[in-house]
Amino acid sequence: MAYVITDDCVSCGTCEAECPSEAISQGDEHYVIDPDACVDCGTCADACPTEAIKPGE
Repeated sequence: MAYVITDDCVSCGTCEAECPSEAISQGDEHYVIDPDACVDCGTCADACPTEAIKPGE
C-alpha cells in the first residue's frame, strides 16, 4: 500500500524533495502522495519532520 500524508503535514516540502519516484505533490491543504506512483520505500516518512506520513491501509 502507498504511504499517506496526514493532516499533521505542515507543507514544508521535505518529502517531495526526498521522494525517489516523484510521487508527492502540493495539494489543496497539504502535500499528497499519488498511490499509483508511490513505490512504498518509506523515504518520505523517514524525512518528514512532523511524522505526518504513515503507511496506507
